[in-house]
Amino acid sequence: MRQAYMDHIAATPVRPEVLEAMLPFFQRSYGNPQSLHSSGQEALLAIDEARAKVAGLIGAASEEIIFTASGSESNNLALKGMALANQARGKRIVVSAIEHASVLNSAKALQKLGFQTALVPVDRFGRIDPGEVQKALTKDTVLVSIMTANSEVGTIEPVAEIARICRTNGVLIHTDAVAAAGTVPVDVNALGIDALSLAADQFYGPKGAAALFVRKGVRVLPLIDGGVQEGGRRGGTENVPAIVGMGKAAEIAAAGLGQRAEATKTLRNLLTRELLSRIDHVILTGHPEIRLPHHASFCVEFIEGEGMLLHLDMKGIACSSGSACTSKSLKASHVLLAMGFDHALAQGSLVFSLLETTTRQDIDYLLEVFPPIIDKLRRMSPLYTKYLEEKKI
Repeated sequence: MRQAYMDHIAATPVRPEVLEAMLPFFQRSYGNPQSLHSSGQEALLAIDEARAKVAGLIGAASEEIIFTASGSESNNLALKGMALANQARGKRIVVSAIEHASVLNSAKALQKLGFQTALVPVDRFGRIDPGEVQKALTKDTVLVSIMTANSEVGTIEPVAEIARICRTNGVLIHTDAVAAAGTVPVDVNALGIDALSLAADQFYGPKGAAALFVRKGVRVLPLIDGGVQEGGRRGGTENVPAIVGMGKAAEIAAAGLGQRAEATKTLRNLLTRELLSRIDHVILTGHPEIRLPHHASFCVEFIEGEGMLLHLDMKGIACSSGSACTSKSLKASHVLLAMGFDHALAQGSLVFSLLETTTRQDIDYLLEVFPPIIDKLRRMSPLYTKYLEEKKI
């Protein structure tokens, strides 16, 4: 049976060059980076080199990079760390309604500490109107967090324009760029943001390696108290192999951004066009043009995403329904609900995310096996039966 992996928004494969760079730090160069002996200093040097490479991917300075264990941790550190460190300036936070759960739940946690949260709405395409952010700002607003791109619907947000509004009003701004960094160009200076989250497993790196950019001069309180690691902003012994792997992955991603985007965009457009033409009652979700180049997302009417995922998996095709952190909850996506989709339609979401190693044959195989799956599931669907009965009337 043919295998076609199309869930790269959840995780990308570790490149051979990345694994090769990591291996010595599991066995030969296993010293603790805080040790003064040569083995420890070798590990410390490797971390410094990785930090420079990650900084280079997003146009930052090395000292502005804090290594973490995941994009969720980076988001937690950004919201909680920045809000608590700067609460003398105000205790109001503004986030969009489609943020990742790690951002939304961090905002909820801060509410228990006396902060207020304002949710900014999105349009039918998942786009945030900068004017809505402007309206949400008050004199007590200390932090805005707006994602760079949404992993569920692929829409890219006008972060630079929102950042200009925040700077004019003296408000800090963070962006969750986990779905974007390493896939599309992301430059912290061009965006004008104060903090940015990214994760290695989105661009050929290992899971368990991520980072938070914090602009020099911006205060952030640590979530993990410990020693002097990461400039005192994240205690605990560093995961040297993973950090080295993230550095190598960032170097590779930076060198091939344009090529990667063009290769996946061509196949993404083919998949979108053909899928919509071959299957009735399928809706493209997210912005049709202002979206991640490797991302195609849909809602299929009358059936649930879980059934489609399982049947596609039996055919060797891997994809997702919602974000990696919510796809097992079997609940309607908060992103799609915020975009105005009803619960029934939102339950039928599918996300296909490609890599430049995805082939035309993979797309053709999906287009061959998917329509019969839809037909089978709809024949078992009471919603579809009701639709056909109403259509006869």
